[in-house]
Amino acid sequence: MKKFLIIALLIAPMTIFAQKFGHFNSREIMENMAEVKNLQTEMQTIEKQYQKELQTMQDELTRKYEAFMTQKDSLPQNVQQRRTQELQDLDERLQQTTQTYKAEFEKQYQEKMAPIQQKVLNAIKEIGEAGGYVYIMDTTSGIPFISNTLSTDISAELKSKLGMK
Repeated sequence: MKKFLIIALLIAPMTIFAQKFGHFNSREIMENMAEVKNLQTEMQTIEKQYQKELQTMQDELTRKYEAFMTQKDSLPQNVQQRRTQELQDLDERLQQTTQTYKAEFEKQYQEKMAPIQQKVLNAIKEIGEAGGYVYIMDTTSGIPFISNTLSTDISAELKSKLGMK
């Protein structure tokens, strides 16, 4: 039993060194993917559309406010109160629309990004299984040190699998 324990302790470090580890930089991969670039262009178009609609609402609020301010002194009290309430309602709708657009923008981005992320994840899994890797780390998350002698940079292989140059 003692011999078995000693042999096991001697062999254990060797098996640890026989394991393969890989690493890649997801930010670099994602920034260079055509799908991500296309998504960014699409999302910029959507953002511009939202901004245009919000600007139209803001312009309407500004125009009504300025008109109210020039007429305020000549308006009866009840009309002043009604117009003040209308301006407050319009401002509230603008704020709600802004929040709705932000949430919708984020939702659309996440929905459109999910298949791209899944594609990268599938490619990483394929590389890991084919290469016999125990663990493949993403260096983007701020890993303080990765030994280039004990860990293989799979970025080139990942780019190739994703059809990138």
